[in-house]
Amino acid sequence: MMVAMTLSATPAVHAQVAYAPTQVAADAGTTTAIGHWQIQDSAKAQQGGADISATGYPTEGWYPVSGRATVMAGLLENKTFKNDVFYGDNLRAVQVPEASGNLFVVPWWYRTEITLPQSEAARHTLLRTNGLIASADLWVNGHQVADHTEIAGAYPVHEFDVTHWVHAGANVLALRVHPGDPRQSLSIGWVDWNPTPPDNNMGPWRGVDVVQTGPVALSFPHVQPTLSLPDLARATLDVKVTAKNLDSVAHDATITGTVAGVPLQQTVHLAPGQTQVVAFSPKTTPGLALDHPKVWWPVGMGEHPLYQLELAAAVDGATSDRATTSFGIRSVSSHLTRQGYRQFVVNGKPLLIRGAGWAPDMFLRDDPARMEAEFSYVLNLGLNTIRSEGKLENQRFYDLADRYGVMILAGWECCDKWESAAKTGGSPWTDADRKVAEDSMATEARLLRNHPSVIGFLIGSDNAPPPPIAKMYVDTLHAADWSLPIISAAVPQGTAETGPSGLKMAGPYDWIPPSYWYADKLGGAFGFDSEVSAGADIPRLEDVQHMLSPQEQEALWKYPEQRQYHASADWSTFAVLTPFSNALAQRYGAPTSLADYVAKAQLDNYDNVRAQFEAFSARMDAAKPATGVIYWMLNNAWPSLHWHLYDYYMNPAGAYFGAKKANEPVHIQYAYDTKGIVLVNHTLDDAYGLQAHIRVRNLDGSVRYEKQLQGIELAGNHTKQLSTLPAVNGLSSTYFVELDLASTDGKPVSRNVYWLSTKADVLDWPNSNWYLTPLTQYGDLTALKSLPPATSEVHASTHHDGNDNVTTVTLSVPAASPAVALFQHVSIKRSAGGELALPLTWTDNDVTLWPGESITLTARYASQGTAEPVIEVSGWNVQARSVPAAVTQGENH
Repeated sequence: MMVAMTLSATPAVHAQVAYAPTQVAADAGTTTAIGHWQIQDSAKAQQGGADISATGYPTEGWYPVSGRATVMAGLLENKTFKNDVFYGDNLRAVQVPEASGNLFVVPWWYRTEITLPQSEAARHTLLRTNGLIASADLWVNGHQVADHTEIAGAYPVHEFDVTHWVHAGANVLALRVHPGDPRQSLSIGWVDWNPTPPDNNMGPWRGVDVVQTGPVALSFPHVQPTLSLPDLARATLDVKVTAKNLDSVAHDATITGTVAGVPLQQTVHLAPGQTQVVAFSPKTTPGLALDHPKVWWPVGMGEHPLYQLELAAAVDGATSDRATTSFGIRSVSSHLTRQGYRQFVVNGKPLLIRGAGWAPDMFLRDDPARMEAEFSYVLNLGLNTIRSEGKLENQRFYDLADRYGVMILAGWECCDKWESAAKTGGSPWTDADRKVAEDSMATEARLLRNHPSVIGFLIGSDNAPPPPIAKMYVDTLHAADWSLPIISAAVPQGTAETGPSGLKMAGPYDWIPPSYWYADKLGGAFGFDSEVSAGADIPRLEDVQHMLSPQEQEALWKYPEQRQYHASADWSTFAVLTPFSNALAQRYGAPTSLADYVAKAQLDNYDNVRAQFEAFSARMDAAKPATGVIYWMLNNAWPSLHWHLYDYYMNPAGAYFGAKKANEPVHIQYAYDTKGIVLVNHTLDDAYGLQAHIRVRNLDGSVRYEKQLQGIELAGNHTKQLSTLPAVNGLSSTYFVELDLASTDGKPVSRNVYWLSTKADVLDWPNSNWYLTPLTQYGDLTALKSLPPATSEVHASTHHDGNDNVTTVTLSVPAASPAVALFQHVSIKRSAGGELALPLTWTDNDVTLWPGESITLTARYASQGTAEPVIEVSGWNVQARSVPAAVTQGENH
C-alpha cells in the first residue's frame, strides 16, 4: 500500500538564522520552544553565568544560531568554515579563524532572550530542557537554576520552575554547555560508519522549551489500548496523566477532557507540592470500552488511523494546564520461534520485519522537510520498519512513523559509554552515569509509549547490559507502563529480565555475492538479523564527484587498497573498499574509468540488495523461518561510500531500486539456491487469478526457456514456490532470467530481471569472520561488456498535483534494436542544464527491456518555478540522452 506524501526540496546547506527574542505564549497550558540562541566559546566569553545571563550583557561577535543547534551546527549556520566540511577530507582540517586548538574541549555559552506576557492570573513559568550533550549549567536573569550534575545526558528531560526569577517582559537565559566524549558520557557516538563531529555534538540538540502553567501542571498523558484478538472487534482504553501542585497551598483540580471522543472528568485534591497520577479506565468511565475501534496497521497491511487524547486541569474555575497526545489502537507482541528467533506479531498477524538502520544528520541539525522526505523514501522502498540504534529522534519522527504506518524498533547504541559497562575491559559506570541512564530510559519510555509505530525497545546493542543495569532498564520501563517487547540486545544474548534476545548479528558488513543470502548459516536468510548488508553502496557518479576530491576519485577505481575517508573516517576494517572493488573487477571486468566503476557498482548494488531482501521474504514461511532483516543502513549522516539505501544527497541509485524491487507488495522473484521462481505477498489480502510469464534469455536476447502460468492463487502474508527452472542447454556465459507477474485482467503486478552467470560464486565458509565471507571463485558477468548499443525511445510529460510535479516517462525498445537495453536509469532535472529534482520517488527505475518491450514510470517531486523539467536517460549499453517533460496545461489532480 503506497501513501502519497508531499516531497519538499531542502538545500543541504542551512541558511544563516537571524537572532530574535522568543515571544512566549500568554495562555496557561502552552509550550513555546526557544527559537534562537547566541553562542560563544567560553575561552572568549570568560565571565560567569550571573554576568552573561544579565540584561544588557554585550554579545558582539557571538554567533546567532537556531534553537536546536549543536555548536558545529551553529558554526555551519554562520558559514564559519571556508570549505565544505562534507567534501574530501576537509572535515579533518576544520579550523575556525583566530580560534585556539582547544575550541571544542572547553564549554560553550548559549544565551537567549525571552519575552514573557503580562498576566493577571497566577502563572508558573517552567524551563524544560530536552536533553543536553554532554551537560550544562543553567542561569536565568543572573540566578543559577541548575548545574551540570542536574542537566546531563543526551536524552533526559528536566523541568525547572523559574517563576521566582522571571518577570513580564524581557528575560535572559544562559546555558554553559560542557563538552563531552561519547566514550566517557552517555551522549551520542558514531562508531565506524561516520566521522565523529569535532564538537562531539555538544549543545541543546533537542531544544529548550518555556512552559506556562497555572498552579496545577499536567504532564505525561498516556493511553494504553487493549485490543481483542483475533476479532479486533473491541478495545479498552486506560488513560493516565500526572498532575502536580506547584503552589505552597493545597488545591482542588478538576481534570476534564476527551479520549477517542469519550468525555472524561475527575476532581483530585492536591496538597502543596503533591504529585498524583490521575487514571481513567472502563471501570470508572464505561465509554472507554470501545466497540469496532479503528485499528492501526503497519504499512502494507491496512490503514493507520490515530485517536486523540485532550485533557485540561481547572483550578477555581480557571484553566491551569493542558495535555494532549495522539495514539493508535493496535496489539504488538513477540515470541521465540522453535529455532529461538524473535517473531513479531501485530494485531494477531505474524509479519516479516523488513527494515533498515536510521542515521540522523551528522551535526544533529533539525530539518522537518528532509525528515518527511526520508519517510517518503521508506514508503517508496517498501520497507515497514526503521531501527534506531541510539540516535533516538524527536517527537516529529515518531509522529511521521505513526501517520505512515512505519514501525520503529528503538534502542540504545553500541560501542561507546552506553555499552562500556557490558564489555570486558570497559569502564564501569559511576552512580552519576547510572542516574543519567535511568533518567534517559524514563524519558524515552514516556516519549515512545503512546506511538503505535513503536514495537519494542532494545536495552542493548552489540552487548546485553550487565545484570544490574538490565534490571534498572526493565524496572524503569515497567514503571512507565511499557507494554511492548523489551529485547536484551541486537546479538544472541539474554538477560534474566528479558530472556533471550531472539536476534542475530552474524555479519556480513562487507561484500558477498547475492547467493550468500540463501545460505543456512551466518547472515543467511533465517531468523531475525538485526543489522546486515554487503557493505559498500556506491552513489551515482554526480554524487561521487560531489563528495570526493579528484585524488579520491582516482583512487576509488584505480587503487582500491587505499584508504577512503568517506568509507570510514577512522582506520577501521572498512576504510578501504578492497573486497568490493576486487569482486567488481572479477565479476564485471576491471574498471576502465571512474564512470565505468560507478556504472558497474550500480549493477552490483542493485543485484545484491535485491537478493538480501528477497531471500528473507522467500523464507518467511520456511521450516527455518526468516522473521526479520534490518539492512545496515537506511541512510547516511554524511556523504558515504558505505551502508545506505539512499545517499546523503537523497539521490536514489542501484541499492535503492534493488530494495524497492524486492519489497514490492506482491512480488515475483528468483531464488539463487534452488533456481525456484517464488511469489511473495506482503499484504493481508489473498490474490487470485495471477498470471506469470517466465523466460530465460541468452545474452543475444534469444529465449532459451519459456513458461506461462495462469490462475495462480497467493494467500495474503505468505509465499508460494511457483516453479523451478530446469537445466537449460546452450546458455551464454552470462544470461538473463525475465519474470513478469500480471493480474487476471493482464495489468502488470511485478516485473523482475536477473543477470546471471553459468560460473557460480563459491563462498569459503570456513574462513568467514564477523564482517566477511571470502570467495574461492567469482561468477563471470564480464560478457555484459560485449553487449552492442541498444536503441531506446523516451516520451515524457508532467502535470501538477498540488505542490508536486508528477512526471510520467515511457521507455520503449523498438523491435529492431540490436540488443537488450540493460539497466536504464531515469533522472529528472528541473530545467535544461539545471539541478536534479531531489528528493523524488519513482514507481520503478533501473529497468531492463528487450526489443519490442516498453514500460511506463512515474516520478513525484516538489515543483519549483515554471521551468520545463528535463528527463535524462542512460543505461549500461544505452547512450545517454535528454528529452523535455512538457507540463500539461489545465491539469491539477
